[in-house]
Amino acid sequence: MAITAGTHLGRYEIRSKIGAGGMGEVYLAHDTKLDRKVALKILPAELAANQDRMRRFVQEAKAAAALNHPNIATIHEIGESEGVNYIAMEFIDGVTLREKIHQEQTELRKLLRFLQHAAEGLARAHAAGIVHRDLKPDNIMVTRDGHAKILDFGLAKLIEQTPMPGGGSSEVATAVMPQHSTPGTIMGTVGYMSPEQAQGKTKEIDQRSDIFSFGCILFEAATGKKPFEGESVVKSLHMVIYEPVPPIADLNPSAPAELQRIVRRCLAKDPDERYQSIKEVAIELKGLRREMEGAGIDTTVSPPTTSETTGTAKAEATGSQSFSGETSPDKSGSPSLSTRASSAEYVVAGIKQHKLAAVVSIVVLIAGIAAFGLYLRARNTNAVITSIAVMPFVNESGNADVEYLSDGMTETLISSLSQLPNLNVKGRSSVFRYKGKDTDTKTLGKELGVQAVLYGRVIQRGDQLTLSLELLDAVTENVIWSGKYDRKQADVVSLQSEIARDVSNKLKTKLSGADVAKVEKRYTPNPEAYRLYLQGRFYWNKRSEVNLNKSIEYFDQAISLDPAYALAYAGLADAYGVLPSNSIDQRPDETYPKARAAAQKALEIDPDLAEPHATRGYVLHEYDWKHAEAEKEFKRAIEIDPNYSSAHQWYGEYLRNMGRPDEGIAELKRALELDPLSPILNVVLANLYFNSNRVDDAIAQYQKTLEIDSAFAPAHNNLSGAYFLKGMYEEGIEEQRKRLLLLGKPPEQVEKDSSELKEIYRKSGERGYWQKVLEITTENARATNGKINPLDLARFQIGMGNKEDALETLEKAVTSGPHYSNLVRLETNPQWAPLRAEPRFKELLRKVGLPE
Repeated sequence: MAITAGTHLGRYEIRSKIGAGGMGEVYLAHDTKLDRKVALKILPAELAANQDRMRRFVQEAKAAAALNHPNIATIHEIGESEGVNYIAMEFIDGVTLREKIHQEQTELRKLLRFLQHAAEGLARAHAAGIVHRDLKPDNIMVTRDGHAKILDFGLAKLIEQTPMPGGGSSEVATAVMPQHSTPGTIMGTVGYMSPEQAQGKTKEIDQRSDIFSFGCILFEAATGKKPFEGESVVKSLHMVIYEPVPPIADLNPSAPAELQRIVRRCLAKDPDERYQSIKEVAIELKGLRREMEGAGIDTTVSPPTTSETTGTAKAEATGSQSFSGETSPDKSGSPSLSTRASSAEYVVAGIKQHKLAAVVSIVVLIAGIAAFGLYLRARNTNAVITSIAVMPFVNESGNADVEYLSDGMTETLISSLSQLPNLNVKGRSSVFRYKGKDTDTKTLGKELGVQAVLYGRVIQRGDQLTLSLELLDAVTENVIWSGKYDRKQADVVSLQSEIARDVSNKLKTKLSGADVAKVEKRYTPNPEAYRLYLQGRFYWNKRSEVNLNKSIEYFDQAISLDPAYALAYAGLADAYGVLPSNSIDQRPDETYPKARAAAQKALEIDPDLAEPHATRGYVLHEYDWKHAEAEKEFKRAIEIDPNYSSAHQWYGEYLRNMGRPDEGIAELKRALELDPLSPILNVVLANLYFNSNRVDDAIAQYQKTLEIDSAFAPAHNNLSGAYFLKGMYEEGIEEQRKRLLLLGKPPEQVEKDSSELKEIYRKSGERGYWQKVLEITTENARATNGKINPLDLARFQIGMGNKEDALETLEKAVTSGPHYSNLVRLETNPQWAPLRAEPRFKELLRKVGLPE
């Protein structure tokens, strides 16, 4: 609808129309109450009439309005006057990023500064749980004094499920297409939407979708072209989903190679392979800008051919000065899509007139670019490194008995470096996946998403210890730094601190006094206690009952040598804490109290250790059922060490158990960002999907875990449970067979039981299957003088159709038995669904302290 100047909408007086687009018309208005200019966005009547959409939009817009960041346009008010719905927002005196790219042809360095600002604003929104969903150059404004601001948070919610505008151009703004073959809608702007948006997977859209859109904008800033631009909407969508991003160098050879790496990672098809945080992108852009300024790179992209330049001039003459992110109608269509062409076009044009000279020029040009690229890489060794993988140190002593030393020194260094701010250090599980494998540095850098890789070799000869280190650039494989340390065995404690300090210096990380203290902290002056602690961690990481008991012995010995060794107490707490879930017969009332006591002792010695805070939170939640206290401990652990993946894991499980599934999954994804190849973290994420009744997602995640580690027994066990829930009993029995073999059960007995169970299921169905499982479990318990876990027994009883028996079993477990950890999953685990309507079951939830 058109509104004339002088019209009043509430307290706003319309001055002039300044834009229009898929979201409605935009007017410059005067706020008569606060005497200021505002941009007033008028929502189309057909959108505003849908109450459900308006409700969802208002909810998200309120959250966006609460954001306070210099790079986010402020929303002042959402209002309605005389049937007209509007949004009053900050008036920005400037132009869109699209105009900066295509009409003003701003140099790349400045465009990257604007985009760094936008990334920082986006990071604030993501931290508040707000996803933009429709990020594009039109939604980023640049003020007259050169500051970027993001517009239109929440507006994509308003247009969800709206029919898509017609036309064949890939420039369709904020396109939304109903899906007939799969649930969901395509939501976003063609050319900037992520693959998950293009496929209508609305439930999978999170902050990583915005990161993909941001990568599209980065590509366009560097080349003047969209990365996925087809001759039609359908072709563009196909390119987004299936085709790789073109090399930036093909369109702009002067663009730095580092930008290609950043863009390629932003535009990964799989969200798990993208940057997991836009803050990482902002940091890398900041570093790249510094490198470009230091190298004096000319990033101005020359204008293309004469006809295109004329088109740009026409666009400048007819385009608007936008103050709200919507451009005024441009009668010339879209002439600015490719107005910043590569300087290579001049070479191509010259070939027609001077063929021989052109060929010689091309050879010289390519050689020059290659040499300059190598020069830049050499300069880049002085750049700040923000991500690193510390690979397992190689034991070259020829003695397997000192393997604990090479592994332990690796783990200690990972832990020390993880304390540093703005440094992404890949977790132990991810790097140890490569132990003993001959994987080249480039592959490691790509698969782990890091800039640098640190290698180490350890040799122990008697009392002499030699450690050689080499830090390599993950892109060029050039050596950034190398060092060699020859020390006595008695100096191993001080050696660890020295190495951590030297490596952090070579990463060009700026450390505060507190950071230095964290990196160089020595937890014991006793080298023998430190050696025993390393051996304890070595066996703890193996996670079997036998090895966990060995780790407890070593931690106890370390404590006997140094009773003030807080880390040894923390290791002891961890060992007792995970023992019940890695043992068939271990009772929780025998181990959890010991875990609690050890964690308490560690914190009495050193209250700033993250590990015992997390372990105490785990015990408070899983065993003591003191959930509010548990959450405080988890938050404290993460506050002390944001890179401690186990704290994110346990807190994520806690959140899911307490009825906050989205927050729980977000914590698990943060843990996986730190340790992406960890089997246990991948299994726990699958568990959260399973306990959120997303069984198909859980199955896919369990299968992904088994691709990482096919010998990880918990993945087989939990995958079988998911199969059973879907009625896929033969597949579930097969997973249990694999699990039992991995646990070392007699192969003949395992094969016999599996065949029997499959045959019984075929003849007697679910009831017969669970009856047989109960018989086998009872026999095994009798043979080992053990007891059946009451939660397993209740599950068998449900399978046999004995709901009353199952309720009675659970009641005994809650009121009189030891607090088995899975009792905190009564509310979430789908296997208890047949009991949920029973008043007795709801009473159980209250006793455990769970939400109903």
